[in-house]
Amino acid sequence: MTAAGAPHATVPSAAELADRYRAVRAATEALVAPLSPEDCCAQSMPDASPAKWHLAHTAWFFETFVLEAACAGLAPYEPAFRVLFNSYYQAVGPQHPRPRRGLLTRPSLDEVLAYRAFVDRHVLDWLARDGADPALRARVELGLQHEQQHQELILTDAKHLLAQNPLRPAYRGDLPAPTPRGGAGPLVWHRYEAGVRAIGAEGAGFRFDNEEPRHRVLLSAFELASRPVTNAEFAAFVEAGGYDEPAWWLSDGWATARAEGWRAPLYWEPGPGGWQVFTLGGLRPLPPDSPVCHVSFYEADAYARWAGARLPTEAEWETAAAALPVAGCFVEDGALEPAPLAPDEGRTAPARLFGDVWEWTASPYVAYPGYRPAAGALGEYNGKFMANQMVLRGGSCASPRAHLRASYRNFFPPAARWQWSGVRLARDAG
Repeated sequence: MTAAGAPHATVPSAAELADRYRAVRAATEALVAPLSPEDCCAQSMPDASPAKWHLAHTAWFFETFVLEAACAGLAPYEPAFRVLFNSYYQAVGPQHPRPRRGLLTRPSLDEVLAYRAFVDRHVLDWLARDGADPALRARVELGLQHEQQHQELILTDAKHLLAQNPLRPAYRGDLPAPTPRGGAGPLVWHRYEAGVRAIGAEGAGFRFDNEEPRHRVLLSAFELASRPVTNAEFAAFVEAGGYDEPAWWLSDGWATARAEGWRAPLYWEPGPGGWQVFTLGGLRPLPPDSPVCHVSFYEADAYARWAGARLPTEAEWETAAAALPVAGCFVEDGALEPAPLAPDEGRTAPARLFGDVWEWTASPYVAYPGYRPAAGALGEYNGKFMANQMVLRGGSCASPRAHLRASYRNFFPPAARWQWSGVRLARDAG
């Protein structure tokens, strides 16, 4: 497999890819459908992108990395799009500055959708006519996995955008409020003995190159919490003055929290009856038994210290998750919020390791031993970001279920808060 996928993953057939292609591309456009054309153009901060840009960039990815190789002589849909919708691929050429994506009022949303239709037609025609080249089919698979990442970003970026509006508009007014399930039970600690463990992708399924090579790590005995930290538990940290006590914070985290004026997780607001939280369904009372989300690595780490614990390393997290099914709350469930916890969740094995909230780990995002990025532009997909980022694991309520696995490594800067990122505690075993 070329590019940012593993060389020994099984490449789907052309017919299988065509079915997946249609489904993934349709899912992206369905996520954008509740937004107005004005919503789709606006950019709320440099780290976020307009929905229209996500729609165009994911089409650009297939046009650039699949159609240019598969359909020799095919004229580009619009030559200017090569610059406008290139994200960070220096080997492809220049890019429109990321902080100025919200100024691209042209092309219109309708033209971007027409661009997607053009790309779709030619990709599907190629798969039906001559999809025999496994390297190019692997690029289609990579493009679909890439688009699923952008599906989650469409939701996170739209949520951040709508939260800036004093009207507090809902992305979808029909999203149901979370249904309590009897209250989260007390934390239970699951013990894992010391030993040499293997982590990293295995098997024949798709994986990104940063999930390999599979390798051995030596772990000391540790314990992992039975469930994620809840909103009520994090509110106790807030109300105990956790944001005013530097003893709990890393130095850079303390400086960032002071500079940014953090007083609680992103989207929390004080209300007459207690905390409220902005959601894609609008402003709602904070559900006490749902996993806390929209916290930075710095906040997650500070909470863990205050609670007398720590964050797990990514090797510890994967060791616990490897034998468990990918089960939780995902984008397909339609809630677009973490689901409330039940009293008995996690009693026999850690619960909600997948879905609901991405879980910060204590591990910096670095290469595994023996990692080598691929040559060419697609080698820029993951490897160039292996500095100043922390690893998150597990997926969120905005992640596609089929996109996730125990070896999946997400990564963001430690101050990032606009993703559905939460906290699971760990501690050394006595």
